[in-house]
Parts: sequence; C-alpha cells; structure tokens
Amino acid sequence: MAHILLIDDEAALTGVLRPVLTAAGHAVTVAATAAEGITGVDELDPDVILLDLGLPDADGKTVIRALRIKRDTPIIVISARHQEGEKIAALDEGADDYVDKPFDIGELMARIRVALRRARGTEAATRYQAGPLAIDFEMRQVTLDGETLRLSPKEYDLLLALARHAGRVVTHRRLLAAGWGADSADTQYLRVYIGLLRQKIENDPGDPKLLLTEPGVGYRLAPSEA
Repeated sequence: MAHILLIDDEAALTGVLRPVLTAAGHAVTVAATAAEGITGVDELDPDVILLDLGLPDADGKTVIRALRIKRDTPIIVISARHQEGEKIAALDEGADDYVDKPFDIGELMARIRVALRRARGTEAATRYQAGPLAIDFEMRQVTLDGETLRLSPKEYDLLLALARHAGRVVTHRRLLAAGWGADSADTQYLRVYIGLLRQKIENDPGDPKLLLTEPGVGYRLAPSEA
C-alpha cells in the first residue's frame, strides 16, 4: 500500500479518483489548494503526489518548485493544460511525469506504479533491464539479447540519463545537459543521437518500443524490469 496525496480542486475528479485509488489498495489524501498540498506533504510524507496545475491559490508549478527545495517525492502532474510549454515547464521544475486530462485510469495507474518503484529505491539500482536491453551501470556495459553493444560516450551518457529515469519523461533540456552541458540548446544534435541509439537498441527503429518520443517535450525509456 502507498500513500498518495492528490492536490486538485476539481471535486468531480477527486470524487471518482479517490475511490479508484483506494480500491487499488492505496491510502489517499485530497488537498484542494496549493497551501493545503504543501502542508500535507510536510505532515503526511506521501509516497506519490498527483498534482493539478490549475489550483485556486497558486500555479501548480509553484508547488513543484517549493517541494523540490526539500523533497524528492515523485510528482505526477494531472492537468487540462495540454500546451507543450506547460508540460516542459512542469517537468523542468522537477515533476516526474505528466498526464493530460481527461486521462485513462489504466494509464494513470501504470504511471503511479512506475513512480512507486522509484520511491521504493529503484533510483539507486545498479542495473536496467527492459526486454532484450540491459544496462549495467557499474560496469558501464550495455547489452542487447546478451550481446554487448558498442556505444559512443555521448550515446551512453544519453542512454544512462534515460535509464536513470526509466518510465518517466526526460525533457530535451535535461538530456542536452547530460550530453552537452547545461548551456546547450541545440535539439538537432539530440535528435540525431536519439536516432543513432534507436538504430542500435530497437528491433524496428521506425516503430520504437523501448525509446519513446514525447512530442515537443522529450523522451521516455521503457520502465525497468530489473
């Protein structure tokens, strides 16, 4: 069982979502304002935070910023703001994931499971495994179907950044920082290297199953099975 803090003032949504999460075995606390949400995090120490951006007393990105100063609790944004700029800003502030309203309950539950794996310590894992792809972080070794892959240092740095956040969106900005430094802003280089990685790790680079694109936002590596 996990404790989920749902920060959203939309009563119709919380009225549906709370019993669904409870039926899945989670304890759920609802906060209707940013202030209640921040206080709730301090008092309850939840395992996962579901956060709406359109709160009555503050923008949800302000909540993310405030929480990231002192906590690393997984934050999944659930919002009706579908603009790419909003998604990028929320993720860059420190959100772990972003789900558009209206959303499929099954998809949200899957995102929560990924967040819980992170909250329970998989962030410090020494190995990534998804289907035929395996990464040994300590040995800096990448294999596909048991065969060692030859990656350039840049390819490995990007793949490592994605694997360390497996199952979650990693924004263009964060990947550029991992590969080229914090001041880099040329996403063309990033697209080229993502394409090179797909050629090496995907059975069909044109229909990727492991390294997925989040249009206009970034990329997501399939969740680890390790």
